[in-house]
Amino acid sequence: MRPSTLLIALATVFLFGGGGAEGQTLRGSDASVRRSHKQALNHDFTFLSSPAQVRRFVDAGYLVPVRPNRDFTLHQVSFPYARPEVRTFIQRLSGQYRRACGEQLVVTSLTRVLTRQPRNASPLSVHPTGMAVDLRRSRSAACRRWLEDVLLYLEKARVLDATRERMPPHYHVVVYPRQYGAYVENLLARQRAQDRVAASDRYRVRSGDSLWTIARRHSTTVSRLRTANGLRGSRIYAGQVLTVPSR
Repeated sequence: MRPSTLLIALATVFLFGGGGAEGQTLRGSDASVRRSHKQALNHDFTFLSSPAQVRRFVDAGYLVPVRPNRDFTLHQVSFPYARPEVRTFIQRLSGQYRRACGEQLVVTSLTRVLTRQPRNASPLSVHPTGMAVDLRRSRSAACRRWLEDVLLYLEKARVLDATRERMPPHYHVVVYPRQYGAYVENLLARQRAQDRVAASDRYRVRSGDSLWTIARRHSTTVSRLRTANGLRGSRIYAGQVLTVPSR
């Protein structure tokens, strides 16, 4: 897929939000590491220290299984579990990514216990809390641009922190569960509202209907119904779909 096509696809990923990601980068910083660690503390998350503790958190429902599907796969993930909102993030992002890029998103790390952190991991790493996910960098420059644009957009919305790492090449993403959960719920609420509006904008004529009864039922006028549907007279027929002008 051409880069221009990917950028058009990106514009349709989100239903709302202000501006782009100008001036932002994915370089990461000590400040972003501290910010992520502070979010973990604010969420009162436990830094898991052993596989047994991971299992207890899964049994309690604090962590949920992350199972690959047609949109994403797991590669050498030690503990395929994450906070529920992180799983939602992966599922939503991977579906959008595959539609835009035509390839699966590859998850390379999720929950990691303190005793199995890599040597180059920060002592403030939040992987042991289950709120972080690592994503492999694609070989496609266009796909990398698409993913980076999305991550920067969400970072600007203050629902996550994302860093482009080099060894090995991947994106380290820390999802803020409360903020991201509220963000998604807002998106879904807006979508439901739009769906309701779209449904109410169309009316299928039933036997016995007239423009007058339809107009009265939808708090509009016969004149507006005629104009909205390009009608010269008042004749309508059962099964006809009319556009009902908004109030």
